[in-house]
Amino acid sequence: MIRGEKIILRAIMRDDLSQLEIWHQDPEFLGQFNNFGLRGQGGMTCSFEEDGMLSDRSGHLVVTTLEGTLVGDVDYHKVGYGPNEGSKPYMIGIGLHPDHQGKGYGTEAQRLLAAYLFATYPIMRVEAMTDITNLAEQKSLEKAGFTRECVLRKAQWRAGAHHDQVLYSKLRGE
Repeated sequence: MIRGEKIILRAIMRDDLSQLEIWHQDPEFLGQFNNFGLRGQGGMTCSFEEDGMLSDRSGHLVVTTLEGTLVGDVDYHKVGYGPNEGSKPYMIGIGLHPDHQGKGYGTEAQRLLAAYLFATYPIMRVEAMTDITNLAEQKSLEKAGFTRECVLRKAQWRAGAHHDQVLYSKLRGE
């Protein structure tokens, strides 16, 4: 468990899976930036059975309030810029229920997740990517200590079109 000032990041428990499966099928939860089409039901349960949704290649944690209310989730996975482990930073992502957005939970969750990854793995950078029109997430990443690096033109297919993405990173020690 990783405790912040407003939220807790913790490993997913079996009891969380049904709510997460519902959220990841709900267009309101996914919003305009995380909706990549329908997913098969039970995919999270299969991943949970495999490795608890935590490994050195990828992971998935829930975000709760300090009181324990489930408000969203964060994830990470390796990306590669070369064949060796030193060239494989983590890309992080987040989803917060609309009722819990705008409260600073996302900023703290992304800051805590980056700190966890730096403390746990010998990586130099953590990355995040968001739609060029997702100004709230861009502001959140900057508040969490991430630096805007570049625009990846037409990099993401979503909702019937390609969309520009903004790449952010945080380096060890920043």
